[in-house]
Amino acid sequence: MTASLRSLSAVLPPVFPIGLGCMGMSEFYGTSDDDQSLTTLTRALELGVTLFDTADTYGLGANEELLGRFIAAGGSERRARMVLATKFGIVRAPGAYERRIDNSPAYIRSACEASLKRLSVEQIDLYYCHRRDPAVPIEDVVGAMADLVRTGKVRAIGLSEVSAQTLRRAHAVHPVAALQSEYSLWTRDPEQELLPLCSELGVAFVAYSPLGRAFLTGALNMAHLEAQDFRAHNPRFQGDAGAANARLVAQLSTLAKKWNLTNAQLALAWLLNRQSHAIPIPGTRRPERLQENLTAATVRLDAEQMAQIEAVFALGAVQGARYPDAGRVGMETSV
Repeated sequence: MTASLRSLSAVLPPVFPIGLGCMGMSEFYGTSDDDQSLTTLTRALELGVTLFDTADTYGLGANEELLGRFIAAGGSERRARMVLATKFGIVRAPGAYERRIDNSPAYIRSACEASLKRLSVEQIDLYYCHRRDPAVPIEDVVGAMADLVRTGKVRAIGLSEVSAQTLRRAHAVHPVAALQSEYSLWTRDPEQELLPLCSELGVAFVAYSPLGRAFLTGALNMAHLEAQDFRAHNPRFQGDAGAANARLVAQLSTLAKKWNLTNAQLALAWLLNRQSHAIPIPGTRRPERLQENLTAATVRLDAEQMAQIEAVFALGAVQGARYPDAGRVGMETSV
């Protein structure tokens, strides 16, 4: 599959326009199957995916261990083809969704060592501060991360769900390669400040949940969600908000059908056509969904098509908060 590559930073190789979010392979979206996930990871590399995104909190380390198994099985050749991103900062107890945030320099150092071990690598390509503890100055957080770069444990640093002010302060201490925040047709808030600032500073914008946690696909059956699937408790999926959002998705389905695309392909193509420095990282456990998503990198939308899509998902059209209360801890952006 051919598609123009996108840059994360001067110290990292260009990446395929669409990355792979690995969180759902280990937690939050119901029962998972490691063998199926390993097959999907293999297929992703075969199709040209280069950016693989995880975090130490996903499955309480299990997701990093899964990627570690995948990397070890392919040896140095496989590792060389990957840009591996992980994160620190969210601390949870086993079986709990509630969390606390730790941004202390000592914790950052210990978390990095633990991630390196689970991932079976000597260096993390892109290391994010997953969530912010406002009690720790961002200058101290980035200073500790910069030390990891200087010692060779990390190649580049990133931030997640921080404000424009925090990004600017952080970038003044050490170059920030990437900012990761939720961005999609139903979460367009980053367009107001964060995306313009990323463009100004030369920071890549990594968009997680670009398919609205599968809601935008139009194929999600809420009645069939497992009890441990956190979407069953997400405000955007529930009650009047969920019904209102489903009506928006129905309109998206009409447009997708008219243009011979799936909802997922249209939603991802919209993002890629709108933001030249954004890299979406949709997650999937299934190879067929992976293939479907990656096809979006070749879709070109004209101005009229973009206008029709954005008329449906205008700012303020989507109802409900992005996260339940417990998930908002450490976020500086709108929730």
